[in-house]
Order: sequence, then structure tokens, then C-alpha cells
Amino acid sequence: MKTGKRPDAVDNILAQWRRERPDLDASPMGPIGRVRRCAALLQRRLDETFAEFGMSSWEFDVLATLRRAGEPHCLAPTALFSALMITSGTMTHRLQKLEAGGWITRLPNPDDARSLLVQLTDAGLAQIDRAVEAHIENERRILAPIGAEDLAALDAHLAQLLAALEPDGA
Repeated sequence: MKTGKRPDAVDNILAQWRRERPDLDASPMGPIGRVRRCAALLQRRLDETFAEFGMSSWEFDVLATLRRAGEPHCLAPTALFSALMITSGTMTHRLQKLEAGGWITRLPNPDDARSLLVQLTDAGLAQIDRAVEAHIENERRILAPIGAEDLAALDAHLAQLLAALEPDGA
């Protein structure tokens, strides 16, 4: 356990491994375990905000991806499922649900008669604009206990880890 910090659940796991397998250097479990626990705990906090808008995290992600695409807030399904790192089958199911909710519409693709484009409706645009403002404020509250310098260092270190994990910096 590092000095100057309150023990956390990962410290307890590491202590158990030291006790049960003193021959094993389990130190890599520290940062990875903390990243995984942080991700799970963060997801809960993010989901609470999405729920205020009647959305799940995946609905937020799809609408936000279309919103970030810029006018006319329209993408091909392949661009969407690639950006969201999901399968085409999963994307089809999600698009059906968003279309039924009135947040997206599917339009003929003028460049490819065999495919459709996905576009935010006016209701979807209004929904994501409200939700993203609340989402950013929620993230600001979550990160508030961390000082600006430490937060910048954390971001830089996570960027290094992400660069090592992502193929071709995708």
C-alpha cells in the first residue's frame, strides 16, 4: 500500500495475493484493478445523469456521435458502429429503438442506393444538446476532488495507456 492514501479495495486484493502467493509479483493488478473499478463506478454515476433524460449510456453515445458529426448530423451505420466499437447487428437493434423513440430517422443514401444514412431528428438534436450539457457538468463534479495539476497528469498517463492499447491510435 502506498503511503499518504486511504487503502482501497484493490489494496485489499493485493494484500490477499501477497499473503497467499508471496512468490507472485501481483503489482500489475494495482493499476489495472483501479482502472476497472473506476470505470465501473464512473459508469454508475454517468448512467444516473443519462436516466434523467430517459436515456441509457448507449443511447447517449449514438446520439452524441451523430451530434459531433456536425450538420446535418448524419452518418452511415458503418461509421456509427465503427466509432462506437459495436457489431453491425447490435447497431441495427439500437437504431430501431432510437427510431421508434423519434430521436433518429433513416434516410436513403444518395451515394449508395443499397444503404441508408442515420440522421438526428429535431427531437433527437434537442435531446442530446440538453443531455450533453448535464453530462459535462456531471463529469466536472466527479473530477472536482482532483486538483488541476493532478488531473492533467492523470489525463496524460491515461492517454499513454490508451495509445499502448489502441491499434493504430484508433
